Amino acid sequence: MRRRRASVSPVPSPAGETIVDNSGLIEARVRDLVDDLNGTSSVESQRAATFELRLLARNGMENRVVIANCGAIGFLVDLLQSADNGVQENAVTALLNLSIYGANKTAIANTANAIEHLVHVLETGSAEAKENSAATLYSLSVHEEDKSVRIGRSGAIRLLVDLLRSGTLRGRNDAASALFSLSNFRENKPRIVEAGAVKYLVELMNPAAGMVDKTVAILANLSTIPEGRTAIGQEGGIPGLVEVLELGSARGKENAVAALLQLCTDTNRYCNTLIRQGALPPLVALNQSGTPRAIQKAKLLLSLLASYMKMQGKK
Repeated sequence: MRRRRASVSPVPSPAGETIVDNSGLIEARVRDLVDDLNGTSSVESQRAATFELRLLARNGMENRVVIANCGAIGFLVDLLQSADNGVQENAVTALLNLSIYGANKTAIANTANAIEHLVHVLETGSAEAKENSAATLYSLSVHEEDKSVRIGRSGAIRLLVDLLRSGTLRGRNDAASALFSLSNFRENKPRIVEAGAVKYLVELMNPAAGMVDKTVAILANLSTIPEGRTAIGQEGGIPGLVEVLELGSARGKENAVAALLQLCTDTNRYCNTLIRQGALPPLVALNQSGTPRAIQKAKLLLSLLASYMKMQGKK
């Protein structure tokens, strides 16, 4: 049964003007749409309802609060399993838009099977659905260790690396954002390396891809574990990192020197490669004009390289 639609009430403003209060009307409409999300509705009704909720959630924080308060999140999570591409795509995009509001992130993540269903979309959805699933996983994981660990254990990492390899430009960006967030937590780092991410991250250091800062930041995180350092060396990451050291943004240079320092701290294995790739001049420049963190790491790396060259000279 359809609920009666609320009327639009005029509300006097402090200045004496009349402002139309649409909140009741929006809530009534959302409740009608939520009615159409349940399993007894036709696919056509679900598709139309999810599409309208997707649009409402895109426009305005108040709408995101109302949609969540009307109980839509649980239904939208369930519909991530829909066999209809349109329903699935609309549902995941609505959840992405809802997750912009902080309280909704928690509500989505705490909904039963939400992460598993997002992983299902990442594996089976349309190109747009996969992109928005990756973006939603990023939204849920950012600065949230428990959620990041849950996502890392869910099987999402392998699928994010697949998207990094073969997605659209937007898809690769969304995948990289999610992988960066996940790589901030130690448990996820070996999984990212094992999934083969380093090869594609090295390729995406090409400035033409427009993702240099993001990919170098992930490599800096991965360089803190032995598997990550080995993969960066084996996949030819050092020349790209040296190029960022010379030509990158301040943030890119900071992360590039952090990664290179990690590669040379425990072993001399990569010192000669850095020197042959011309790392010394940009390191000297960075030591003079970088960010405080970059200067500190450049100084340490220059000291390591000087010790290496001195040792080689004695042989």
